Amino acid sequence: MNHLPGDMDSTLTGSQSSHASLHNVHSINPTQLMARIESYEGREKKGISDVRRTFCLFVTFDLLFVTLLWIIELNVNGGIENTLEKEVVQYDYYSSYFDIFLLAVFRFKVLILAYAVCRLRHWWAIALTTAVTSAFLLAKVILSKLFSQGAFGYVLPIISFILAWIETWFLDFKVLPQEAEEENRFLIVQDASERAALIPAGLSDGQFYSPPESEAGSEEEAEAKQGSEKPLLEL
Repeated sequence: MNHLPGDMDSTLTGSQSSHASLHNVHSINPTQLMARIESYEGREKKGISDVRRTFCLFVTFDLLFVTLLWIIELNVNGGIENTLEKEVVQYDYYSSYFDIFLLAVFRFKVLILAYAVCRLRHWWAIALTTAVTSAFLLAKVILSKLFSQGAFGYVLPIISFILAWIETWFLDFKVLPQEAEEENRFLIVQDASERAALIPAGLSDGQFYSPPESEAGSEEEAEAKQGSEKPLLEL
């Protein structure tokens, strides 16, 4: 007998919690869920996310910036026509900057093809370009005679090296994690909308209404009143 109140409390607690969970599920707004799903689908239809577009713009900036520095170097060292013939037609690995420009073109083509055209969601393409850039520039700095040709012997290799590693950091820590997070949010919202669609539209809180508990002494007071009325009737 002593265990009955505890059992009753646990039963009431369980019914209240189940009622609350059903009320929370019913309170989901299908309109908001559909709006979120449409927004995510609109992003997918665009084909490329905002953060990926920013990455592609930075890759383009890499090419243009290195090209600008190379053109400035051509003008400083005796004019574009003469220096261009010397560095391109009479190419010399130990003294020419033309290969650093071609390295920027290589990074641009591979990264744009992989992450803008093919929409790759892996780091292997950026790893390839960064590894090739780093190895080539290190060998160029060690073996060539760029440092004896003025400030551009320092600026072009350093700038190219830094830009390549910034692209790697941006893709690995910004683009890929953010796109994965947005995809997970889309799956969660889609799953919630499917669960909300399974709930009948006619459900209301009244269908889950539980009557209030009767007071503890109500039955005993009724029996006592009936017992006091019986002697009066006998008289």
